[in-house]
Amino acid sequence: MTAQGGSRDEGETLRIGIIGGGFMGEAFLRGLLRAGVAKPADIAVAEVVEARRVVLGEHGVRVTDDAESASIGAEVVLLAVKPQDIPNLAAQLQGSLPKDAVLISIAAGVKLDDVRRYSGHRACVRVMPNLPAAVGEGAAVYYPSSEVTETQRRRVETVLRAVAQAVVEVHDDDAVDLATAVHGSGPAYVYLFIEAMVDAAVRLGMKRPDATALVLATVSGSARYAIETGRHPAELRNAVTSPGGTTAAALAELEAAGFRTAIDSAIEAAYDRAHELGE
Repeated sequence: MTAQGGSRDEGETLRIGIIGGGFMGEAFLRGLLRAGVAKPADIAVAEVVEARRVVLGEHGVRVTDDAESASIGAEVVLLAVKPQDIPNLAAQLQGSLPKDAVLISIAAGVKLDDVRRYSGHRACVRVMPNLPAAVGEGAAVYYPSSEVTETQRRRVETVLRAVAQAVVEVHDDDAVDLATAVHGSGPAYVYLFIEAMVDAAVRLGMKRPDATALVLATVSGSARYAIETGRHPAELRNAVTSPGGTTAAALAELEAAGFRTAIDSAIEAAYDRAHELGE
């Protein structure tokens, strides 16, 4: 895996078609507009549910129920639909995608070659984003086909950086599956940890709103501090841990309970399941 830095010329905006206006489709839409990657007039969203089209239209973009229409003139086309919908929707785009457009799929488990085969388009990219994309704090990996040009690659990174703080390029489907297990499913691991910390505090006598506020601030601040300092997690952990102190007692319990092993097993299970979904 290699981390890549996207770039965009000053004042340049993209013409983008988004197929699917559900949670992730709208998350990308919000991010693109917030980051100024595209103007509302340069974005079209295809969504089959009428109630969702009304909501999406409030962003000032063109909304349609037709995937082919949303792709007209687009430089980037984003498939933000469920994995089971990819074959039919991608097939609808066969022959209608602009020649120079890059097609992005964020469907979990759908391999890059399958996206190319369904769509009949060669310049395709498989992407795995995650839930925090909804607030512009996500992480994303992308796997481009060999036909993706350098210009198209920059456009893909520009789109991803509108919703993600970390963008990593990988070079095969297996690497996407592994990333799915780490950052795609990762927010659920973090939320379970948050839930457990809050519940423990409440059991010991703290009011739930107070416990929730303290835990959320602790998790958010710890991650931000790690990012800004760039220090190894073990170094940061040791900085909080005094010999014989409260933190040492807590960490001893986590180690005795097999905390590291449980996390390792969880990620491996998610990785295996990602493989199965792609078969």
